[in-house]
Amino acid sequence: MAQDERGVAVVSGASSGFGERIAQLLSRQGYSVVALARRADRLKALAEQDSTGAILPVVADVRDREGLARALDELPPDFRDISVLINNAGLSRGFGPLQSGSPESWREMIDTNISGLLNVSEVLLPRLVSRGSGHVVNIGSIAANYPYMGGNVYAATKAFVHQLSLNMRVDLQGTGVRVSCVAPGMAKTEFAQVRFDGDVERADALYEGIQPLTADDVAEAVAWCVSRPAHVNINMIELMPSDQNFGLGFAGSRTTPADGTDVT
Repeated sequence: MAQDERGVAVVSGASSGFGERIAQLLSRQGYSVVALARRADRLKALAEQDSTGAILPVVADVRDREGLARALDELPPDFRDISVLINNAGLSRGFGPLQSGSPESWREMIDTNISGLLNVSEVLLPRLVSRGSGHVVNIGSIAANYPYMGGNVYAATKAFVHQLSLNMRVDLQGTGVRVSCVAPGMAKTEFAQVRFDGDVERADALYEGIQPLTADDVAEAVAWCVSRPAHVNINMIELMPSDQNFGLGFAGSRTTPADGTDVT
């Protein structure tokens, strides 16, 4: 049975990483959660393991605007009072200089990180505005602000997310809908494995000798944003491991590339 204390939170990219933890935390805090992602098996497990019974798995691809709209239009009545949108779905594909990059990887990042976020926002923002209250949290990355070798197109897509968040805030002024952007640094999730096409050894090497952020760290930052009083808007939160030197590497190392964030 869905909860009704705080309305409904829609979390994109909820099948793993940040999205999974955000969905779990918000459900514990009284939200009914629409967990949106492509992987049906992961979503089913997420819903079954949640003790609140308030997570609804919805299989959809944020890149498919029409399919996404259908899925969100068909939500059960208990999950239609949407008060929070977490735009978390995204990825990084490939790692290296732009001059030797893959156009296919670029397109996948642009379609997911930019077009996907716009698709979800297009469908749901009018509902939040009609409600007269709500909160949008976009998951950005420190890569948007601090360049590092190999970041290029991924970092550019996150710069888009940061700037769009600020403009959404302006566009929604006076509607009762708040907008925040949470920009994590390096976090250990499946993100690096996706970037390196499933090469676990290469992905794990990024974290050697440091203590990265966890998905729980990021979920707690998101939950804090949406828990502020209605008159308070958190524009931006930037967080990173204590060991990380902004986007350029880690303490004591000039060669280890620093990732931006997990938004699986």
